[in-house]
Amino acid sequence: MQGESDRQRELLDVESVAGHLLESGSVFALLAEHRDRLFPVQLFADLFPSGRGRPSIPGEVIASAIVLQALYGHSDREAVDALTFDLRWKAACGYAIDAKRFDPSTLTYWRRRLGASDRPQRIFEVVRDVIAETGAVKAKTRRALDSTVLDDAVARQDTVTQLVAQIRRVGREVGDAKDLIGVQCTRLAALTGQDYTSTSKPPIAWDDPGARDELVSALVGDAPALLAALDIDAITKAGGKPAEAVALLALVAGQDVEPAEDSDGTDGRWRIARKTAPDRVISTVDPDARHAHKTRERRQDGFKAHVVVEPDTGLTTMCELTKTNGSENSDANVGADLVTNDPTVAEGQDLEVLGDSAYASGDMLHQLKQKT
Repeated sequence: MQGESDRQRELLDVESVAGHLLESGSVFALLAEHRDRLFPVQLFADLFPSGRGRPSIPGEVIASAIVLQALYGHSDREAVDALTFDLRWKAACGYAIDAKRFDPSTLTYWRRRLGASDRPQRIFEVVRDVIAETGAVKAKTRRALDSTVLDDAVARQDTVTQLVAQIRRVGREVGDAKDLIGVQCTRLAALTGQDYTSTSKPPIAWDDPGARDELVSALVGDAPALLAALDIDAITKAGGKPAEAVALLALVAGQDVEPAEDSDGTDGRWRIARKTAPDRVISTVDPDARHAHKTRERRQDGFKAHVVVEPDTGLTTMCELTKTNGSENSDANVGADLVTNDPTVAEGQDLEVLGDSAYASGDMLHQLKQKT
């Protein structure tokens, strides 16, 4: 259930007691005065459709905290500490001097709901509208482009872990699949004595390449056997989590394997491939995360964040989160798209674009010409 702020101020309301100390024109003063208009209840109504349960932290409070968190680069815990002890934060979020903190995980919870919604960037969109309406970057003729890799909180999974986890997920998400697993997926149990009710790694001699290949063969055999027993057409047509689960199982069952030596795959013998699939899923927990190579020495797993910033004010006017691989997610392609769609740039306005060598390419110029 969505929570709402009480419009009747408390005795120790920070804005009432010390609001005059806020610097005029600051973000703190803006949020303190216009928080409820910037982030009205209707803005977050779709995140709480049931209307039942314990009321959440009001959306205007969370949105204000997220804006300040992004501005200062705080972690969730640091942001909540600031809201607890910094009177400017309390004034901006409508808190009283003695108001208690909420748990830092609340910010994670809200971001997860926003990320899964139809408008995941709604808070940023509101801030960008304010930038445009106030003319904060009007007539500013420069934009800086940059990108960075954001680490994913999900640990990388190996081939065996992904296959076991995804077969178990299909059992949870798809109708009678749990019963079918016991009937169709028998190769793992025959080899190791462990079935798919266990979450631990199968007990084999992991330092023996032959044993590992046998395990991979068993898992790769069980996955298509389960898929063949399901009504894939009906599941795909229905969509939702069941369709996502079977599609991901089919993907992870083939992305990391190749026929074993002296085999063409028809005899059911497989091994882990001696190469990495171009668009390899690294975790079934977060299928969109990918391997990233910001430099040759620095290897990460996660996503790539792209931003457009007006350098004089430091205001971000556009942003995008993409996978780390694929030509469509290159700095040149995404950067050109962001610059040409920046609503704070007037039509026909000459613009100087600043960026590092990743953007100084013929591909970038080609993309800009195509999009303008």
